[in-house]
Amino acid sequence: MAATLFPTIFLASGGILFAFDHSTLPGKLILFTLFIASIFSWSVMVTKFRLVRRAQTRRAQFLESFRSDRQPLRIYTDRTRYDGAPVFAVYRAGCRELTFQLLGSAEVDETFRARLDIAQRISPAQMRVVTTAMERAVGETALRLESQMILLATAVSGAPFLGLLGTVWGVMDTFGDVAAAGSANLAAMAPGVSAALITTVTGLLVAIPAMFGYNYLVTTIRAMIVGLDNFAAELSSEFEHKYVDHGERAKSWT
Repeated sequence: MAATLFPTIFLASGGILFAFDHSTLPGKLILFTLFIASIFSWSVMVTKFRLVRRAQTRRAQFLESFRSDRQPLRIYTDRTRYDGAPVFAVYRAGCRELTFQLLGSAEVDETFRARLDIAQRISPAQMRVVTTAMERAVGETALRLESQMILLATAVSGAPFLGLLGTVWGVMDTFGDVAAAGSANLAAMAPGVSAALITTVTGLLVAIPAMFGYNYLVTTIRAMIVGLDNFAAELSSEFEHKYVDHGERAKSWT
């Protein structure tokens, strides 16, 4: 069993080396391009996997702290940071705009809490400005999360076609050589066909991991963006209850 398995593995690896040695210059250029694409796609996947994992961990920590206290500005006034959590960027944008509308300044200093306690509530129109600031933060954060995903999408869709181009080109050259020689035989055609097929194999080896990584990241990032929208709505509701004066609306109803 082992005696038959070893030659098989050896022939398989030898076949790849044989095909590469007999590749033409265009085929080797395509293989080099696919190699560079593989490096970029794996770099993006590893970077994004780490970013997503850190974002999920920091998001859980932030939400636990935020929901344990019914004071929506507590984290902001304590200057506690949750770097790496996209939801914290939305929270900070909303708090900065709210404190600016309440106090005329978003700076947190020694007198911040005292000034906040005596500050008058804001109007619904001012609250709409705060909501707009949070929506803008959600959009900017979503763009950062989705950055570089185009590289993975390009690897998924482009690598197989680039490999196929190398194969078609190699087969075309092989048949051209056969036509020039005036006779066809397996020994003459095999090196060219083998060299042509290696580009398709390489293209698939680049595209398949990128496809799995892309699908996972797209699904995860979309869920994170939906979570950002939901948190922005939750925070807006908290601000509405505590810092918005609806007196004018109540008077209009009466």
